[in-house]
Amino acid sequence: MLLTEDQERVRAAARAFAEREIAPHAAEWDRAEGAPRDLYRRMAEVGLMGMMIDPRWGGSGLDVTSYVTAIEAISAADGGISNVMAANNSPVAAAIQHHGTDQQRRDYLTKLTSGEWIGSFHLTEPGTGSDAAAITTKAVRDGDEWVLNGTKSFITAGSLSDVAMIVAVTDPAAGKRGISCFITPTANPGYRVIAKERKLGHRTNDTCQVAFDELRIPATDLLGEEGRGLGIALANLSLGRIGVAAQAVGGARAALSAATAYARQRHTFGKPIFEHQAVAFRLAEMDTELEAARQLYLHAAARRDAGLDCAREASMAKLFASEMAERVASAAIQIHGGYGFLNDYPVEKLYRDVRVYQIYEGTSEVQKLMIARHLDR
Repeated sequence: MLLTEDQERVRAAARAFAEREIAPHAAEWDRAEGAPRDLYRRMAEVGLMGMMIDPRWGGSGLDVTSYVTAIEAISAADGGISNVMAANNSPVAAAIQHHGTDQQRRDYLTKLTSGEWIGSFHLTEPGTGSDAAAITTKAVRDGDEWVLNGTKSFITAGSLSDVAMIVAVTDPAAGKRGISCFITPTANPGYRVIAKERKLGHRTNDTCQVAFDELRIPATDLLGEEGRGLGIALANLSLGRIGVAAQAVGGARAALSAATAYARQRHTFGKPIFEHQAVAFRLAEMDTELEAARQLYLHAAARRDAGLDCAREASMAKLFASEMAERVASAAIQIHGGYGFLNDYPVEKLYRDVRVYQIYEGTSEVQKLMIARHLDR
């Protein structure tokens, strides 16, 4: 798929920002286990924190294809930072734009797109993962407020964020139709970060377990209709999977770039290892797999932009790209030899960062299940 001139400009701008503002510091921020908060405000200044949001709410008003190419660009510089960007864009900002009241858009959306605030999405719980409908966090109506109690896990930007989008059970007897969605500032006294997880990769963002202890939310901060929360939470599931595929391609692209550069400057037997057929062929295979994954996610994004169903294509893109990224990152380490095992070289971090893409937004096994269901129709 070929990008339009506008889409190419967006991709080029995102790459330029990533190479200038993120890539030179990524290793340092990885070791520090966090990036500066001001980084996200600078990302917002170039339009990266509300890319698909209407300009009247401070967004860039761009299409899905532009958004996911920007995700690839940021991910190539750092996977963890791209994760915060992704969560802020969708589902948080997207859900508020599509389901929020004008007051909620004024109170929350404009601050998310400006980078003044960062959003976090609270769906997963310690006992639930792929089975989103099995959540147990409860919300009980008390006059003009909802009172929430429960625990959420694996929350990107759980401690960094300023506003939380929370999915909770409001009618236990109604099953999937008894789940609602809420938004609230994380400064709310009932919002408590229990733990910041120690992770294999994506160390530049915080992944947290969060408890809601008598968390009181005004009834005006119910997002959308009561009982429609699961639909709101999962409405952008395909978009999320396309985004993860783009993240995976970004990480793989960075690994391929590092491996190619190393192969050109590392000499054995009197010549660069790039000139050894075994290395050149491996790099060629990596490049081919990477481009195939990119085309899969761009095709899925194009279908989404055209208003067509893209669930199958999104699952295919995520499945192939996430597993491709681990293969490419592993091959990049192999090309580096022993140096690839040291954190002095970028491929060690890239390998750690890409592994999670096979897990979140639906594991590889879930993607295969989704694709198989389409085959059975």
